[in-house]
Amino acid sequence: MNKKLIGAALGLVVLAASSAASAHVDLAVGVGIPVGVYAPPPPAYVAGPVAYGPVPVAVGYRDDDWRAREWRERREWREHEWRREQWREHEWRERHRWGGY
Repeated sequence: MNKKLIGAALGLVVLAASSAASAHVDLAVGVGIPVGVYAPPPPAYVAGPVAYGPVPVAVGYRDDDWRAREWRERREWREHEWRREQWREHEWRERHRWGGY
């Protein structure tokens, strides 16, 4: 009887030591027996009726590339400014009778 008490006491000490050593650790034992868990089959997606309508109108632009459009606009602006400067120089020469030509 004495040996059984010592064995039981040692067992409790081991359990207490192991629970203290495994602080914040969860131990779970799972048994693989299903308990009436029912999962419905995945939903079946059915395509709706096909509806034909008018063909969408495509809106086309002259240049779809924004870089080309930006380049063209800057080039046009530079040409405009160049022509304006040429006209100002022409007017200045006419006003001051600066004849170099």
